[in-house]
Amino acid sequence: MPTTRLAPSPTGALHLGNARTFLINWLLARQNGWRIILRIEDLDGPRVKRGADQLLLQDLQYLGLDWDAGPIYQSTRQALYTAAVDRILKQRLAYPCVCSRREVELAASAPHPEDHTSIYPGTCRGKFASLEQARAQSGKKPAVRFAAPDRQVEFEDAFLGSQRFNVGADLGDFVIAKSDGTAAYQLAVVVDDLEGEVDQVVRGDDLLDCAPRQILLYEALGAASRVPHYTHVPLVVGPDGRRLAKRHGDTRLAAYRQYGVPPDRVLALLARWCGIDDAPRLEHPRELLDRFRLDRIGKSAIVFTAGDDRFLREAA
Repeated sequence: MPTTRLAPSPTGALHLGNARTFLINWLLARQNGWRIILRIEDLDGPRVKRGADQLLLQDLQYLGLDWDAGPIYQSTRQALYTAAVDRILKQRLAYPCVCSRREVELAASAPHPEDHTSIYPGTCRGKFASLEQARAQSGKKPAVRFAAPDRQVEFEDAFLGSQRFNVGADLGDFVIAKSDGTAAYQLAVVVDDLEGEVDQVVRGDDLLDCAPRQILLYEALGAASRVPHYTHVPLVVGPDGRRLAKRHGDTRLAAYRQYGVPPDRVLALLARWCGIDDAPRLEHPRELLDRFRLDRIGKSAIVFTAGDDRFLREAA
């Protein structure tokens, strides 16, 4: 059965932008008969907030979004990630790295254009024969970086069309395991999607350049034939054009719930952001199933305005 996943992170509460992406994912799944796995991506230990996972579940239930399996917590699956890292290391497709973030920034050849992070210059590539040697010679706990090849990775995105990235030249070698041994995002999602037989990935277009990196990991894990179909949709941003965040006010679903905003009002706004301008009062998101079409969504980011906030709050 085709399978997708809703994958919130308990590093904070869901905001309206997250909610729109999850609604799009849910609508596509229920229209097309995909199974939905709920996965809690809780590997970013220092940023994970106590109790945030339960708030995420409440927010999804408030919107009427359901799932067929889970919740599955990434923090319980470290053994699977460690085995995957070991397999990639044995193929010499990855290497130990003892560079700090600051050292990477100082030595990097170019910034990443989207988020201004730096492209890793390959300082540790070929420097150490093993994790043990890296630890002994540097006195540091090494991370593990994937050695990105200098070649094109191509894929077809269901929303954005044909995509092409040279991961080695444009994005650089990337971390697959942190210095504390915890799996990094790129590796963990590939391992989880393989294990869960996920073949449909719907997410924000801020993660578009994750797809070619993850495709390389599928290849490294002997699963090139199981690369999922990708759908990357535009984000919701503030009036300044930056992704929705605290600087744009409190756009958390939990805040609107506490203010007394009924879920049908939030769904009406999300429906408008999905190209359905005349959504009636919605008892449940399933009422959008016969009206939602992916090609109705605009190619540009959605701008959250003060008028949107008033639209929600006046219903409380």
